[in-house]
Amino acid sequence: MTATDVRRAIDAVWRLESARITAGLARLVRDVGLAEELAQDALVQALEQWPESGVPDNPGAWLMAVAKRRGIDRIRREQRYEAKLAEIGHRLETVEENAFDAVLDEGAIEDDVLRLVFTACHPVLSTPARVALTLRMLGGLATDEIARAFLVPEATVAQRIVRAKRTLAEADVPFETPVGADRAARLASVLEVVYLIFNEGYAATAGDALVRADLCLEALRLGRMLAGLAPGEPEVHGLVALMEIQASRTRARTGADGRPVPLAEQNRGLWDRLLIRRGFAALLRAQRIGAPPGPYVLQAAIAASHAQAASFAETDWRQIAGLYELLVRQTPTPVVELNRAVAVAMAEGPARGLEIVDALGPQLKDYHLLPSVRGDLLARLGRSAEARAEFERAAELTRNAAERQVLLDRAAAQ
Repeated sequence: MTATDVRRAIDAVWRLESARITAGLARLVRDVGLAEELAQDALVQALEQWPESGVPDNPGAWLMAVAKRRGIDRIRREQRYEAKLAEIGHRLETVEENAFDAVLDEGAIEDDVLRLVFTACHPVLSTPARVALTLRMLGGLATDEIARAFLVPEATVAQRIVRAKRTLAEADVPFETPVGADRAARLASVLEVVYLIFNEGYAATAGDALVRADLCLEALRLGRMLAGLAPGEPEVHGLVALMEIQASRTRARTGADGRPVPLAEQNRGLWDRLLIRRGFAALLRAQRIGAPPGPYVLQAAIAASHAQAASFAETDWRQIAGLYELLVRQTPTPVVELNRAVAVAMAEGPARGLEIVDALGPQLKDYHLLPSVRGDLLARLGRSAEARAEFERAAELTRNAAERQVLLDRAAAQ
């Protein structure tokens, strides 16, 4: 095996096992930041040793064993951990070696990973910090990979991760799965982070490309993992269903020139039927739990309505508008109301949709999709000059180059 092959193997193992290793260590040392550092130390040792010795038969267990030994050494070496030595060091030294193999067994690791999910997405952290920490600890992404994905300096991401771990430690956030009323609130934070990652991949807010498939895939992986860890949570399945169905359109969303293709013009033959079937299955799992539909289940149902239509003309817009009405009641945000306006305009005509949009002006004055939608409705009403001005304003507000060019083209066509 060449050095390049070994490096690829290490990257693959790390992506698969990093969350499990970090979660297992966090349970033992009761410190998420320390657990992540120990896992990183083990990765460095693998990079040094495996090119010479080869990839071990059980690479995950090898990394865990190395991280365990590093933990013992570190606790002994640093005086500031002296108070923890009796509690942590003794536990680490007395755990039998085969217990670390058990840590990597599916049954033993699930609870640890779920604890790690809730910790990395804790509401005490800012949203950017939660996203960065989740991609680092659960996705196994390096700092530079996260920086490239979000088009921010690597130093910014590194600072977010360091501050996030410090904040968790200072707030004494326990490494545990919340229960009762706290669980619902914390779960909402987890789902928000996963969907934010997906949306940044599905419709990039900045840069030259509209879609960043790697972020979409990572969010899907996290969502599927979360569904396996919390099978009784309908909103988890709803989010997975929503992401699966939205991801099914990826190939059709951009043309050969990289520009966005509107839903009405997309070649539905390019939609991935496997992802659609997976999305429908996840939506069915959510519905079978029997709880009232939450925001993600409702959004998944809207996506499913689009996927069921053989063409744009055959879309049941009245059904979609009705689902948005339910969604607005649960999530009364201006963005959701703007989406409802689009559906209402398709079901009842552009004039009705424009009434809803105009009421949102003060709340979404800097959101580029508001003038974009307004321009579309004005164009359908034959008010070309006004439509042109709206498309030009939308182009000024967006930070995505591909989207900006489409908006300018639409302005020029009026």
